[in-house]
Amino acid sequence: MEEVESWAPVIGFTLLPNAGSLWGARIVKREIPAWYQYLEKPSWNPPNWVFAPVWASLYSSMGYGSYLVWKELGGFNEKSMVPLGLYAGNLALNWSWVPIFFGKHKKGWGLVTILLTTGAAMLTTTAWYNVNKTAAYFMYPYLAWLTFASVLNYRLWKDNPDKKH
Repeated sequence: MEEVESWAPVIGFTLLPNAGSLWGARIVKREIPAWYQYLEKPSWNPPNWVFAPVWASLYSSMGYGSYLVWKELGGFNEKSMVPLGLYAGNLALNWSWVPIFFGKHKKGWGLVTILLTTGAAMLTTTAWYNVNKTAAYFMYPYLAWLTFASVLNYRLWKDNPDKKH
C-alpha cells in the first residue's frame, strides 16, 4: 500500500493541470463550429486537432515539474509558497483564457490574458530553476507554445476586428 501512496502525489500533480482544462474543452468544442471556424486565420495556423494533444502534453509536463518542486521543497510549506503559488497563478490565468477568447469572443482580452499567462509562466520557470533545474526544463516547451499562441492570438485579433460572432 505504501508503494501506491508514493505514486499518488506524482499522478495528482501531473493530472491536475489537465483536469482544469476540461471545462475549457467544452467551450472550445461548442465554439469552433459556431464562431472560430469563421475567423480569418494565418496560413501557419495549426489544424484544430493539434491543440488537444499539444495542451495535454504541456499540462502533464508542467504538472510533473510542479511535483518535482513540491517534492524538493518538502511539500506545501513556507519554502514552496512562492514557486508553487506562481504556478497556481499561472494555471488560473491559463485556464481563464478559453472562457475569455472562445466563450466571450474577446480576442483582445484573450491576448492580454495570454501575455499575462506567459509572464506568469516565465516567473514560475525562474522560481523553479532555483529549486530544481529539471522542473524548470519541463516548462520550456510550454513557454515556447505560449509564445506561438500569443502571436496567433494577436493575428486573430488584428485580422478579425469586426467578427464578434
